[in-house]
Amino acid sequence: MKIAVVHDWFVTYAGAEKVVERIFDIFPEADLFSLVDFIPDGQRDFIKNKKVQTSFIQKLPFSNKKYRAYLPFMPVAIEQLDVSKYDLVISSSHAVAKGIITGPDQIHISYVHSPIRYAWDLQHQYLKESGLEKGLKGWIAKGILHYIRNWDYRTANNVDYFLANSKFIGRRIWRVYRREANVIYPPVDVTAFLLNEKKEDFYMTASRMVPYKKIDLIVKAFTKMADKKLVVIGDGPDFQKIKQVAGPNVELLGYQEFSVLKDYMQRAKAFVFAAEEDFGITPVEAQACGTPVIAYGKGGALETVNGLNSDIPTGLFFAEQTEESIIEAVQKFEQNQHNFVPIEIRKHALKFSPERFKEELKSFVDEAVMTKKERGL
Repeated sequence: MKIAVVHDWFVTYAGAEKVVERIFDIFPEADLFSLVDFIPDGQRDFIKNKKVQTSFIQKLPFSNKKYRAYLPFMPVAIEQLDVSKYDLVISSSHAVAKGIITGPDQIHISYVHSPIRYAWDLQHQYLKESGLEKGLKGWIAKGILHYIRNWDYRTANNVDYFLANSKFIGRRIWRVYRREANVIYPPVDVTAFLLNEKKEDFYMTASRMVPYKKIDLIVKAFTKMADKKLVVIGDGPDFQKIKQVAGPNVELLGYQEFSVLKDYMQRAKAFVFAAEEDFGITPVEAQACGTPVIAYGKGGALETVNGLNSDIPTGLFFAEQTEESIIEAVQKFEQNQHNFVPIEIRKHALKFSPERFKEELKSFVDEAVMTKKERGL
């Protein structure tokens, strides 16, 4: 079979790109398509140093930094990428990749990290954070997002099989496209983290500091708990704002190398996670260290963390994204700390390994191809 892999854009190496990396472990001969590719030489091992066939957006002014500004052109751009000669097309989509045009003799499997968040249920949050709620720019933005929603819904008909990275996203796919999705959890490099059963007297969190990650809530909550130490790793637009509200018991380390992140994650008594994520890789990484997780009880965390009511708990949840709810959860954690067994927490995390992802995806693709042959398509 000739296989094409379509990804939204290549500008960094993050969670979605790690999925593409594992897809290429299964199908190393596949060709790769994307709206833009700005991954520098020397950092392209994860795509086997392949040449990426890109769209016209690649050559537009400032597209290396301002590619998101070309959102209105993305539907047209993805449709201009020609994958007509391929038997199997696998799209890795959190924006427009699933809109690639395929024909009746092809199989299109779309692994969806999320339907376009800022065009659907998170539109109002996006507009507010971007200062686009009112005025002429606001109306233009709303008009563009309306157009994107219509296009996104229509192009779902061009996908033969949807795969979701969590049950949470599977429900979002049903809500947006009215299509069922099989769940294959994304690969987490759990073997890169080592079990440490001797925990020290501090909590930690790690994230890029952007509003929806809610790092400010965690910091404010721990500032009110002066007897508890919090270590925060990560940088981003909100760093200075968060620094201003941090008490003396909160240590902001900024960006750190992976070795430093791993060291703190292995030694922390618990990892605090306040975002509503589609899946959430860092809670799984923390659990791979045998570190329990205190997480917001919505989104993917409900699928990656076993709460206190589980036979083998790996963490606990708080109900609201508020300082009070986090404080209550920390107190509850300390009352139940004896219930968390590091080696059992790690065993749970190993269920999300890259090997498991590759086995499940390969099996799904094989079955899809066999079904097509049996139908004589």
